[in-house]
Amino acid sequence: MLTTTFTMAQLRTAVTAAVRAPSLHNSQPWRFRLVGGAIELRLDPDRLLTACDPTGWAARLGCGAALFNLRLALATTGAPAEVRLRPEPADPWLLARLVPGPPRPATPAESQLYAAVPRRHSNRLPLRPDPVPPPVRRRLIEAARAEGGWLELVVGSTAVTAVAEIATSANRVLDRDPGYRAEVARWTRHFPAPDGVPAAAGGPVAEPHDLLPRRPFGSSRRAPGRDFESEPLVAVLGATGNTPSDQLTAGQALQRVLLTATDAGLAASMLSQPIEVAQAREQLRLALGRFGTPQMVIRIGYGQPGRPTPRRDPADVIDTVLEER
Repeated sequence: MLTTTFTMAQLRTAVTAAVRAPSLHNSQPWRFRLVGGAIELRLDPDRLLTACDPTGWAARLGCGAALFNLRLALATTGAPAEVRLRPEPADPWLLARLVPGPPRPATPAESQLYAAVPRRHSNRLPLRPDPVPPPVRRRLIEAARAEGGWLELVVGSTAVTAVAEIATSANRVLDRDPGYRAEVARWTRHFPAPDGVPAAAGGPVAEPHDLLPRRPFGSSRRAPGRDFESEPLVAVLGATGNTPSDQLTAGQALQRVLLTATDAGLAASMLSQPIEVAQAREQLRLALGRFGTPQMVIRIGYGQPGRPTPRRDPADVIDTVLEER
């Protein structure tokens, strides 16, 4: 029997998974509601990062990741959704509308990825030098492609150094902005909170000789002169363009890649500095020789166990809509 509407119970189940998505500074810029039996994903303008994300690019990327988790959760209940991105262009905060599709059992891949949702988290601790095997690398590339994105694995020390230099230069540009530094500090948590980045999850303080830049979330120090990590797998995720819909597509591809990495026993964290600076993003695209637009840089590898950062309660991000009868 074809389900014609979603229920509040299905919405709550789906949102419980959706809020586990990553977002810049763990700002969680999403809201959800049930309207006419359809699930709507909306961007929360009160959670936009005005200094770090003035265009809303990162907020839409995070909402795209949440959208992938929504789809995954609904599919595992046997009620997969059909999605329309930005269904009402005049309403910029309405990012996606999900309606029930033909019912079917979840695929093994969907079940595997859904099981990884509560385990996935950004791991900012040093990664071990163990190489990621070729079959796993192919799975990561295929994960991005399955959602309409692309994933370029940066291979070779020369190529990795070039990407690292672009990222480091972008980080310096951002760090010169007092508003940017203040916003990062504002979202760094030194106390229990349902959002933001706990200082304990920030990793060691960056040193000048580190290969890749990191945000100043953490405060722990490591031994002087000790390398943070030697050979992380660096990947660049991109989309065909850079419209709001492209950014939502990239967010879904990003989340599928991250869940695929988690399922394979890998750790990952994201570096958005070279995406936040327009000139650096274009340098990155040219260095890769790719058409389309880079949307995120990811470091991937085998790391120490960590814990997911806190999230707001699903009830806090679900809006109740009173419909006319």
